[in-house]
Amino acid sequence: MRVRAFMAGLATMAVLTGCGGLEAQDTTPETSKPDSASVSDARKKLAKLAVKGRAPKTGFDRDEFGSAWADVDRNGCDTRNDVLKRDLKDETFKSGTHDCIVLTGTLKDPYSGKTIEFKRGQETSMAVQIDHLIPLSDAWQKGAQQWTATKRKEFANDPLNLLAVDGPLNGQKSDADAATWLPPRKAYRCTYIARQIDVKAKYEVWVTAAEKDAMETVLSDC
Repeated sequence: MRVRAFMAGLATMAVLTGCGGLEAQDTTPETSKPDSASVSDARKKLAKLAVKGRAPKTGFDRDEFGSAWADVDRNGCDTRNDVLKRDLKDETFKSGTHDCIVLTGTLKDPYSGKTIEFKRGQETSMAVQIDHLIPLSDAWQKGAQQWTATKRKEFANDPLNLLAVDGPLNGQKSDADAATWLPPRKAYRCTYIARQIDVKAKYEVWVTAAEKDAMETVLSDC
């Protein structure tokens, strides 16, 4: 399975076999902007997305998207560890897990530009969280209520829609869409929006008028 990373110097990233799961993607500030072809592609996809109002949140529950961090690719590692291994550098792993459970690593946070040292533990793990670029509740209100359980599970665990980021910023974002929240590091916003559009196009998630306007504004500056 191939997914677009929308970053300068990167084309596609493929899901690897074995417990590693996902190929590492570069989220450093120096390589944060997508190239002109990716921006053009994002604009074309955005133009094709349906524009509708937000449906009620009634019935939303995290469990509607399957159990959290399932091993959907059956590589022996849950999705959270797959993404940590993909996005962190200099990782160490719990012995006996075939390089699956990440104990420590360094994150170049794309949302803030900060370097965050990750350390697994009850008091420390939340410093790095896995963000759904398109939040599950946002997707629920823009089409996912009508999906099958299988499609919702795939969406929740799709590496295209997942990114290791600064924990507090992930909490700040919550279930906001592009109309109400953007990464504070402006240099990453083009990539962020392009990748959101790619996810929405892949799963036919619609956008609100305000959300589309916000996306177009970001892309106009790319």
